Amino acid sequence: MKILSLIAFTSMVLLGISSSAQIASKADQNKLNFIFPKGELGPAENFTGKAWNIGLVENDTVYHTVVGNVYFEPGARSNWHTHPSGQILIITDGEGYHQIKGQPRQILKKGDIVKCPPNVEHWHGASPQTGMLQMYILPKTEKGIVTWLQRVTDEEYSTVNKQF
Repeated sequence: MKILSLIAFTSMVLLGISSSAQIASKADQNKLNFIFPKGELGPAENFTGKAWNIGLVENDTVYHTVVGNVYFEPGARSNWHTHPSGQILIITDGEGYHQIKGQPRQILKKGDIVKCPPNVEHWHGASPQTGMLQMYILPKTEKGIVTWLQRVTDEEYSTVNKQF
């Protein structure tokens, strides 16, 4: 009887640990204030980790502007990339980073607004501990949308105040 009780207790503990791990993986999403649906998973060739995108304003011949929202899971980031007409980022929750090639990495928090100049290499993504929600605005899309470049290395991602 004691052995059965011990087995039952051990099983409940292991089940509880498994459930806690699943809950912990969703904890970041529960902490952040999602304004829009998470959207679709971004392509692995353009992102390290998981980044989810949803388009909010589709490109058209009147406004020539794209607006969307990205959720970067903790540790996720874009590749280096450029935009022919630049990009505006509005951080709506969480914490992350942004870096323009040749400049130190910046820390981003809720309420920050970043202007990425036209045709300038840059990347952005979440911090290792906390996800990041950002709206992006791509103006003058008749000039093009994005050119994807190489991955951001782990050294580039984790190094503060080093210019790459």
